[in-house]
Amino acid sequence: MINEKIRNVAIIAHVDHGKTSLVNEMLKQGGVFRENQEVEDRVMDNNAIERERGITILAKNTACAYNSVKINVIDTPGHADFGGEVERVLKMVDGVLLVVDAYEGPMPQTRFVLQKALELNHKVIIVINKIDRPDERITEVVDEVLMLLMELDATDEQLNSPIVYCSARNGVSKLKMEDEAKDFVPLYETILNHIDAPSGEENEPLQMLVSACEPNEFVGKLAIGKITRGQMKVNQQVTLCNYHNSEVNTKTKVVTMYQFEGLKRVQVETSTVGDIVLVAGCEGVNIGDTICDSASVEPIPFVKISEPSVEMTFSVNDSPFAGKEGKFVTSRHLRDRLYKEKDRDLSLRVTDGETSEQFKVCGRGEMHLAILIENMRREGYEFQVSMPRVLYKNIDGVKCEPMEKLVIDVPEESVGVVMEKMGVRKGELQQMSPHQNRMRIEFKIPARGLFGYKSEFLTDTKGEGVLNSIGIGYEPYKGEIERRTTGSLVAHETGDAVQYGLFNAQDRGSLFITAGTPVYAGMVVGSNPKNEDIVVNVCKKKHLSNCRSSSSDEALRLIPIQPPSLEASLDFIGDDEYLEVTPKSLRIRKIILDHSERMRVRMRGVKAGE
Repeated sequence: MINEKIRNVAIIAHVDHGKTSLVNEMLKQGGVFRENQEVEDRVMDNNAIERERGITILAKNTACAYNSVKINVIDTPGHADFGGEVERVLKMVDGVLLVVDAYEGPMPQTRFVLQKALELNHKVIIVINKIDRPDERITEVVDEVLMLLMELDATDEQLNSPIVYCSARNGVSKLKMEDEAKDFVPLYETILNHIDAPSGEENEPLQMLVSACEPNEFVGKLAIGKITRGQMKVNQQVTLCNYHNSEVNTKTKVVTMYQFEGLKRVQVETSTVGDIVLVAGCEGVNIGDTICDSASVEPIPFVKISEPSVEMTFSVNDSPFAGKEGKFVTSRHLRDRLYKEKDRDLSLRVTDGETSEQFKVCGRGEMHLAILIENMRREGYEFQVSMPRVLYKNIDGVKCEPMEKLVIDVPEESVGVVMEKMGVRKGELQQMSPHQNRMRIEFKIPARGLFGYKSEFLTDTKGEGVLNSIGIGYEPYKGEIERRTTGSLVAHETGDAVQYGLFNAQDRGSLFITAGTPVYAGMVVGSNPKNEDIVVNVCKKKHLSNCRSSSSDEALRLIPIQPPSLEASLDFIGDDEYLEVTPKSLRIRKIILDHSERMRVRMRGVKAGE
């Protein structure tokens, strides 16, 4: 059976190439919204962090209609750190829209997502987006996409993929650049004509691969997937099984079933081959499981998600301010939340740490873990995290480390400083090409060489540089890389920071805090240019005396400061420091708070090194 009334497509691309804007416009022109309805931009990015950062973090399902055909659309993330989201949802679709920026062309994540789509033998529609850019270079970008397809060993059919030229912001598309662009009809027609309709045996026993899970406090965990065989009905008895784990064999029941219509979920009684559905009632379901008819238990193979490359230790907050700002502060709360996240995010690994209050969390990159930390603090969790560390592998007796392909787009005058910094961080130059008055430079660099570089890069390029990276596997260890060239300004005592103490401390380096900020002994209150820690007393008050000089009452001027963000704090912390995370505050602190004890440990380490 071929279900001609449905098309299932995923929109894949590098970050900021316009995937979510394209979905927005497809929904508008697909009749999802009323003509007079006000619709906010990037309506699919409904998570607060996604809207603040302007990025997609979680893959999302929606649907629109064209010529009585239902088009199920999955909007996927563009950042490499959330590549696991892309990998698992590609099993739900029969084709992809590869969106490419008309100026930037194919970027690292473009290669990654396209490779995953080609491996599944999906049909591809190439969408050249942002054709209204004044600096567009459409002809060159088309050639670059075709070169990429050849590099990835695309089939002849995939090399002949149709090309649609779009401006998602203006809601127009066309098949040739000389055509007049009015609406998205050329894009819709291309989807209907080129993407295969889902097929399967409607009268055979049910089979559905679970590609995503979503927690719901009312009906439990929702399983999301595409029915590849048979029909699913409410109250049907089914069995959960797993291709990679024969121990999974649970009988359960379909309690409620939904399908996507626009941004809504509509409850249905029956679904058939090709439908993407949400199923409630399957107790204990996980991503990668197969929901089968109990009379015919046959699991479907599930794509192996790429392994994580960065590790952090999450632990219970034990600072002097512990428990003052958070709602969930115990190891039980922390453990439950992390293992719950592990069930939802297949790219994440969580294991118990050395003590009952520590947990090892591995992810695809710094941003992957930073988003998890930000979500947890917004939910009321209080905890502390260690410095990010890369995960090494022993391959044939050789210590190997994760490598990244780094693509940097900078003004010509910034090339020198970028090359210098890359040399220090063990970056190997692969390619350099001019793009108008800018240079695109490609490096191969150890993943740990990028820790802490992003903020430095923006300073070096005066905010005009663009940096993108993606993992390219493991290579032999490249040697020591100095992670940090600055030291910490460490508070001497507990109290509230005062202007006089901060005024004296700011001569030693850059401050992170303002007057009135509560501090404790061992808390990091700033950085200093020397690669050593300096203890400062930011709580010190000015003593009154009977003698006054002509300048004694002048106002003490503090240099304005911008408290470090979550990512900046993670970039800054060193081996002997933690980042204390609460719903209200981010505090960097020494693991050993007492200064004398820190000195003793340090001296023991120096003597041991001798």
